[in-house]
Amino acid sequence: QVQLVESGGGLVQPGGSLRLSCAASGSIFSINAMGWYRQAPGNRRELVARLTTGGSANYADSVKGRITISRDNAKNTASLQMNSLKPEDTAVYYCNAQVLRVGARSFADYWGQGTQVTVSS
Repeated sequence: QVQLVESGGGLVQPGGSLRLSCAASGSIFSINAMGWYRQAPGNRRELVARLTTGGSANYADSVKGRITISRDNAKNTASLQMNSLKPEDTAVYYCNAQVLRVGARSFADYWGQGTQVTVSS
């Protein structure tokens, strides 16, 4: 089994900052990419940021320059530093990891339970 546990969500005023953290644990042999996705009510889940083990990062256009993803490959953790938050950033944020489990032959996607981020005055 593989578990992803997120933390750090909450309520913040527009222009404020939050830092989300995700820790992966379980029978992990290796992790390829870790990323963050979000889903607002009535919307599809969308990519926010993604970072491969090799350091290649992708960001949604709407968050570039405001949000930074980082990883600690040795600890199987990922963080999302969010600055200059806007009301439209309000959503449930989900951590994702592409994990090769011990004894498995291919990578599989795992998801955290989600953490609510609300940007409102």
